[in-house]
Amino acid sequence: MTLFGHRIPMMASLLVWAVVWEIVGRMDVIFLIPPMSDIVTAGVRLVQSGSWQNASIITLRSFAVGMLLAIGIGVPLGILMGLFKAVDNLMAIWVNMFVSAPLSALVPILMILFGLGETTVVVTVFLFAVWIIVLDARAGVMQVPRSLFEMGRSYGASRWTLFRKIILLSALPEILAGIRIGLIRGVKGVVIGQILVSIIGYGELFELFSRNFEMESFWALTIILFAAAMLLSAVVEHFETKLEYYAGARA
Repeated sequence: MTLFGHRIPMMASLLVWAVVWEIVGRMDVIFLIPPMSDIVTAGVRLVQSGSWQNASIITLRSFAVGMLLAIGIGVPLGILMGLFKAVDNLMAIWVNMFVSAPLSALVPILMILFGLGETTVVVTVFLFAVWIIVLDARAGVMQVPRSLFEMGRSYGASRWTLFRKIILLSALPEILAGIRIGLIRGVKGVVIGQILVSIIGYGELFELFSRNFEMESFWALTIILFAAAMLLSAVVEHFETKLEYYAGARA
């Protein structure tokens, strides 16, 4: 973004909104929006507390297990759907249905199936993340030019070599894009799971802050979650840029 001929970092927009938030908070228009300076102070105090550290451990554990399952199942399933028409015909309707479905409505059902513990939160993270990973992995495989297969076979490449050096590398940009979006959806899933089903981790803190009208701490925790999701997305996006060569080679 440029302003008066000068390049302005994208993060500058966040500073503008922080100033606007501070002004609105100082005007005391609504108690739900405290000044940004008070939120930052509450955030510093929050991350030093034992309750936040314990909640972070629980939340990160549920998120990590759910995402590992989503990636470990979603990527192979998407690749199989892209390679084999029979698998695609069998699974496509279910994948598309779950991608467009309001998954929050399934959380009470998960509570009945898996109880009120951390397992339900893990399953919620998995369901929020896995379907977009499947779709992107499938799209990456289906976009691999058939001429690359023919070239590999003409040089005597085995099926494993074709998969490892042509299919997988060519599909990596879409696979990483699906993982990046899945990470963001997984953050949403872990919070929804903890709030609606198991009042543990960050869900317990959100419930505590909202019940006691501690809006500074509530917004501080929300901003921490947003920042974590953006950081995870930026890390995966960095690897995506490293693989632009393979995406360009297919064009």
